[in-house]
Amino acid sequence: MSEKAKKTERETRVLTAHVPRELADKVDQYAERMERSRGWIMKQALADWVDWEAEKERRTLEALESVRQGHVIPHEDVVAWAKSLLTDKPLPRPRVK
Repeated sequence: MSEKAKKTERETRVLTAHVPRELADKVDQYAERMERSRGWIMKQALADWVDWEAEKERRTLEALESVRQGHVIPHEDVVAWAKSLLTDKPLPRPRVK
């Protein structure tokens, strides 16, 4: 085995998953249209999902820190605003106090 092949083998892992046939068929269709392998499509999709989850976690932690610091809108203000939307004179959107 070449050095390059050995290095690639060490740096990757095989993951398997059972997916609905319809989803697998769609992956195959995209792979064919893009002239890429099924593995390439799956690697791209998984990388995008991991990035998406990391961003969700970052935003959640940021929001929790904001709440911890007291940057919130009181529930009563939101309810009053929401009820006012059904009237002729809606209240301005509530702001952080």
